[in-house]
Amino acid sequence: MLGFYILLGAIALVSAAVSNQLKSKFKKYSKVHLRNGMSGAEIAEKMLADHGISDVKVISTPGMLTDHYNPKNKTVNLSAGVYNQRNAAAAAVAAHEVGHAVQHAQAYDWLTMRSKLVPVVSISSNFSFWLVIIGIGFGAASGNNGIGFIIALIGLGMMALATIFSFITLPVEYDASNRALAWLKNKNMVSQQEYEGSKDALKWAARTYLVAAIGSLATLVYWGLQILGSRD
Repeated sequence: MLGFYILLGAIALVSAAVSNQLKSKFKKYSKVHLRNGMSGAEIAEKMLADHGISDVKVISTPGMLTDHYNPKNKTVNLSAGVYNQRNAAAAAVAAHEVGHAVQHAQAYDWLTMRSKLVPVVSISSNFSFWLVIIGIGFGAASGNNGIGFIIALIGLGMMALATIFSFITLPVEYDASNRALAWLKNKNMVSQQEYEGSKDALKWAARTYLVAAIGSLATLVYWGLQILGSRD
């Protein structure tokens, strides 16, 4: 277990560093005011209109960096720091979330695949770790027919699903950012300085998902070695 705690600590440190950098970038580019004077909400509404999407609403949601697109009720949810603000950071985040709405409208394959996995992963992620621990705890991980080994394998399978989900999320997030940046640039919504700020902010946002995916894979490999390696 010591090795797992070391791995967990290393992942947590990297994740915290990237998260802090993202917050720092968001704060920095929140000071770069848009020359067009549009708020994040207005940016989102215009991008939706430019893509011919009329059945998606832009609403405000509590919290900081809680922005997301909800495909179930077709809403672009923007935090107060994005919804009301008129800066490069707000423009980037608002356009990124609309990028997900565009993906949904165009049935983007990776988003469709990710959406199908959400219900399964939301359940399995709550039990996978404990199933692995319980399975190993039974002391039967070394036996092919042991109940403990089977339980541990089920938990490992659930972890694998979560890892697959985290890697499927990467193209979804990167594509949404690419759509956002392309629209901001092609429609002359931002100046060059504002564009560079938006691009940098989205780059660090994407890295949070990358770190999460790598961390999920590292955890899966660790427990896979613990369960399967113990049979040798």
